[in-house]
Amino acid sequence: MLRFAARRTILLAATLALASVLVFALTDLLPGDVGRIILGPFAPQDAVDRLNHELGADRPAARRYVDWMAGVLRGDWGRSHAFDTPVLPLVAGRLGRSLVLAGAALVILVPLSVAAGVAAARREGGPLDRALTVAGLAVGALPEFVTGVFLILIFGLWLELLPIQALAPDGAGALQRAAHLVMPVACLSLLLFAYLFRMTRASVIEALASDYTRTAVLKGLPERVVIRRHVLRNALPPTLAVAGAQLGWLVGGLVVVETLFKYPGIGSLLHFAATNKDLPLLVGCVIAVTGVFALGNLAADLLHAVLDPRLRHADAA
Repeated sequence: MLRFAARRTILLAATLALASVLVFALTDLLPGDVGRIILGPFAPQDAVDRLNHELGADRPAARRYVDWMAGVLRGDWGRSHAFDTPVLPLVAGRLGRSLVLAGAALVILVPLSVAAGVAAARREGGPLDRALTVAGLAVGALPEFVTGVFLILIFGLWLELLPIQALAPDGAGALQRAAHLVMPVACLSLLLFAYLFRMTRASVIEALASDYTRTAVLKGLPERVVIRRHVLRNALPPTLAVAGAQLGWLVGGLVVVETLFKYPGIGSLLHFAATNKDLPLLVGCVIAVTGVFALGNLAADLLHAVLDPRLRHADAA
């Protein structure tokens, strides 16, 4: 297990290094002049050139990447042009908020999807299976902005049961903060429910038809024991791997949800950095999201290896 974890960690480091090179190279292709964007369209050209020189934007890309990477390793991610503040604290604060939202969504989404998938697979082709499948396809087909608008209209404006904004005011208690997160978490959960539900359902159906499940039933084990010890142990790894892969999207792909519910997370910060050509902030956001995505996959791989010893034995071979 230690060898498996070490190999996956080395692969994680290589992925982050390659991602940093690709992201920094792609930012050079973005149109626009950093100095012109900061000073405005009516600033004199000599002032724009002077600002570009002060920011280092006129240096070769390779030199800027090496300097930036050296700063990253020291904990210095540069300074945001738009906010005139260090990038690392800004990204860390926004990333923490997005992780809270994504974590809450996963805590609700994974157990709900697994329970629904198991219930549907145990009665394959029955009314419950058909109802869950149709409901999952219906909510999964709607983009998040449509689902979010419906939630706001129904629960926020018509019934007035939940607050529209996801960010609670300063000094709010735990229950009030949780109430503000209900609608954005529900929006994210509904969006991904169909995918994880279908994955769990298919894996459970395959596990129920396997020889080891039939052997466990013939031994006289209760159904709940067979499901918990034999079926879920073999059916969950693919679902958990997908959930780990979705963590990166939940953190970095929340621009629409954060905009709808006025939530200042890293998704909206990433959009702002790209729009304003704030290269230090843009690269910092992308690297942070890539790190979360890679760590989510690493955690899913390790959990998969714990549940399925064949994976780590095959990796060692």
